[in-house]
Formats: sequence, structure tokens, C-alpha cells
Amino acid sequence: MNNDLEQRVLAAHIEGKRSDLVSLYQEAAAAAPSKDEYAFFLTQAYVFALETAHPDAPVLRDLLVQMERETPL
Repeated sequence: MNNDLEQRVLAAHIEGKRSDLVSLYQEAAAAAPSKDEYAFFLTQAYVFALETAHPDAPVLRDLLVQMERETPL
């Protein structure tokens, strides 16, 4: 995660902007250098999506299922 993105993530955590964290963690996933980091950041995005009833939650879950990081229903 680059320094600018890391600072934005930290600021969103400090400010309690959980909805913003969904897109920030998706951005981090897109820039991740490995599959494991990609999955980690997507998982974080998914957790915050669930907490905020974000519309991206189903898409994030589907991606995690495809990666075998989540169990299909």
C-alpha cells in the first residue's frame, strides 16, 4: 500500500468513516502485489461493507468465494 493510500486509510479509521474504508480497501486490493495481500484487503473491504450495509458487499463476497477465501452459501 503506498504512503498516500495508507494515510487515507488511517485517517478514515481515526474519523470512523467505515463506509469510506470499503472503497479504500478495494483500492488497496487493486494495487496489492500478491494474491494473499489482494485477498486480505478485499476481506477488509468486505467486513466494512457488511458493517455499513454497503452495496458492494455481495460483489466482494462473490470475489472472495471465487478465490476460495469465503465459503459458498
